[in-house]
Amino acid sequence: MKKLMYIFIGILVILVILVFTGNKSVHHEIMINATPEKVWNVLTEMNDYPKWNPTMELLEGTVQEGNKVKYKFTQDENTKSEIGATVVQVVPNKLLNQKGGVPLVLTFNHKYVLESIGNSTKVIIHEDYQGIGVNFWNPKPVEEAYQRLNFALKERVEQFSNLGNE
Repeated sequence: MKKLMYIFIGILVILVILVFTGNKSVHHEIMINATPEKVWNVLTEMNDYPKWNPTMELLEGTVQEGNKVKYKFTQDENTKSEIGATVVQVVPNKLLNQKGGVPLVLTFNHKYVLESIGNSTKVIIHEDYQGIGVNFWNPKPVEEAYQRLNFALKERVEQFSNLGNE
């Protein structure tokens, strides 16, 4: 009985360690030759995502604080999944923050951050992950997907800016 208790305590300690060591993040930045308002307009017009966004497509919900949304996330040609999230914070022309996942297993805190720099906008996609599952997961393909998203966003915004459209 005592041996069984030690095994249980050992497993519990390992799980606690895995929870607290399970931290990773992905990050990508890009400069877009347009104002934050123009970038924000494209970024938040979710109905147009299928026209230009190779990574995300809004399937359900409205992107407003407190709302639950569901996206189709295309990591690469062979890896597509549906991801649910809660919209945590919306600061027009500056920040879109969404969170989701399974507590203790794998959670994410996703942010689009827009920073005005002269006549351009720096767009930062940053996502933090926590949980036991993070220890056994490689976030590099997700980071590459967000890089593709940022390049597509840049192309879309600058195309409209060059045409004089909003």
